[in-house]
Amino acid sequence: MTPLHWRAGGVSLVLDCTPPLLPRVLHWGADLGPGDLSGLVGASVPQQVSNNIDAVIPVSVLPEHSVGWVGTPGLTGHRDGTGFSTSFTADAATEPSPHRLEVTAHDAAVGLSLLLELELLESGLVRQRVSVTAKTPFTLDGLLPTLPVPLEATELLDFTGRHLRERSPQRQPFTVGTRLRENRRGRTGADASIVLAAGTAGFGFANGQVWGVHVAWSGNHRVLAERTPNGDSLLGGGELLLSGEVRLGPGDTYRSPWLYGSYGRGLDELSGRFHRHLRARPRSPRPVIVNTWEAVYFDHDLGKLTALADAAAAVGAERFVLDDGWFRHRRDDHAGLGDWYVDETVWPKGLHPLVDHVRGLGLEFGLWVEPEMVNPDSDLARAHPEWILATGGRLPPEARYQQVLDLGHAEAYDYILGRLDALLSEYDIAYLKWDHNRDLIDAGHSPAGEAGIHKQTLQLYALIDELRARHPGVEIESCSSGGSRVDLGILERTDRVWSSDCNDALERQFIQRWTGTLLPPEMIGAHVGPTVSHTTGRVHTLDFRAGTALFGHFGIEWDITRATDEERERLAEWVRLYKQLRGLLHSGTVVRSDHPDPALWVHGVVAADRSEAVYALVAMSTGVWSPPGRVRLPGLDPASVYRVAPLPPGDVFEGPGRNPLPWWGSGVSMTGRMLAVTGVQAPVLFPERLVLLRASR
Repeated sequence: MTPLHWRAGGVSLVLDCTPPLLPRVLHWGADLGPGDLSGLVGASVPQQVSNNIDAVIPVSVLPEHSVGWVGTPGLTGHRDGTGFSTSFTADAATEPSPHRLEVTAHDAAVGLSLLLELELLESGLVRQRVSVTAKTPFTLDGLLPTLPVPLEATELLDFTGRHLRERSPQRQPFTVGTRLRENRRGRTGADASIVLAAGTAGFGFANGQVWGVHVAWSGNHRVLAERTPNGDSLLGGGELLLSGEVRLGPGDTYRSPWLYGSYGRGLDELSGRFHRHLRARPRSPRPVIVNTWEAVYFDHDLGKLTALADAAAAVGAERFVLDDGWFRHRRDDHAGLGDWYVDETVWPKGLHPLVDHVRGLGLEFGLWVEPEMVNPDSDLARAHPEWILATGGRLPPEARYQQVLDLGHAEAYDYILGRLDALLSEYDIAYLKWDHNRDLIDAGHSPAGEAGIHKQTLQLYALIDELRARHPGVEIESCSSGGSRVDLGILERTDRVWSSDCNDALERQFIQRWTGTLLPPEMIGAHVGPTVSHTTGRVHTLDFRAGTALFGHFGIEWDITRATDEERERLAEWVRLYKQLRGLLHSGTVVRSDHPDPALWVHGVVAADRSEAVYALVAMSTGVWSPPGRVRLPGLDPASVYRVAPLPPGDVFEGPGRNPLPWWGSGVSMTGRMLAVTGVQAPVLFPERLVLLRASR
């Protein structure tokens, strides 16, 4: 049978769908170009080797133990202790639309049928998911679709992290065995490997070949990289199911989350495919946000907040977000979660005076909520203790003085939906900052106490979907202790993420750099914090803070009523620059340069037509060399000539250099090839400073 060959976005995907087996991937990677690939099936069959089964082991996208695969099975489960090993027979393979395959299969002995969906998207992303339907009762322990990678992929990159330090990269060799990352936090997690990547030795942002996978799911999940002694190498991922969490009755179906795969020559190209996919959903220009948290915390006072709104409008903000503390009993984080009524003691006329004032200034109004959580010290918890996720008649340990509301309870779900709907109906709210401030521990659905995270995640999705259907103009931010819910499942229904509760600009350089492996800049909330960071105690210049926030969805989280006139004017300059550049920053190609000195980072955004680009040169610490040498500016059209010059207000720098940098004052003209290959001499910067460059064709 001639294999299927799909081409899109510079990627080829070649599939062998010869029945009765499930599909096998013969090639996933660089575009092979047009031509007859009928010989690829035979050319891909390995020899048999000693001490193995007497047939070639066909490794499908859902690997099965029954064909001789001794790695991790694609489907695990049992029928009351039997039927633990599946042997699916493909019934039909159809292409309902270009670059989309649907395969139906069954296993009569185990009593299961499945639908496998596989697509190559216009961006060059591959994605697949599997739906399993039971004929007789079946306990499903897991579904783990996979994608193969070649032996040339010898290094692995994934991520870890913690609160205030999300997305920390870690590398290791891709050796024989299984590299398994499991997340049991009930949410994506600050330590989640948002992309598990395998690449050729030493791959970087622009060099080497790299393949990566991402699980589009906001609950428990797992990803793995597996290599056998035979050389079979797979990346896979799916939902992590707790014991007994999915028990299928006759006719019941479980559908896995999408597993996305991206290929690239370098990490920037891999990331660019995710970015193009996420940008396919139309969005209005990202407004400048002022969020009140680090300005007032729980101290809600109408006069102070209206003054902050006035200052926000004066510097050019476009959206004002009232953070935690507006609802009943919420004077600190010990009480009130669940009581989603405006606190009459603080707001005797409701939020109308503040909303009207903000809207009168021409700003949109946004509101913080944490709908999935409940404080034990709340009217809701006292009235409905049975609405708390709990196991075995005991309450889980508290975190931030709160428990988790069980959205699997129909009454609890209806209550939250009703309260949010009422708030959005009463007030002119354009934006919800949707928070989620704890892991789900011992999360059982009462009264029986069965594992409840799978259902909780689905009910969260249903809740957001219903709210958006009722209020289609409202935007939603995914915030979860900062960046603990960053995945394509939540981003199917939200508009951006809050990537970290840490607004320290130095930490943000790390966090935003690696969050960008998955997300484009406009989906990463990035705010100018106060001069002294409340999470690290570091002191940073306004230019460093604002220049860091520029390469995201720009916002302000600072009591600017206490700023000096000079600081507010300088901040207004950065706001004007953001508005001038956001069309470029939020549509162009993200580039990150592999500079030999780890103290100097170079990153930027190049316009889709390569007519212009903006780059940041960031001194992360004192350099190995002084002066730092030339920096390369990637991504431009090699044959075009560009004028490169400092970009105000990011054109002022301080450093220990003893004479001016010759080209800095007048700029320089060079071809795109020269800028990428030889670059320009970088200024000597003090640590934790940055400058901006603009390249114009």
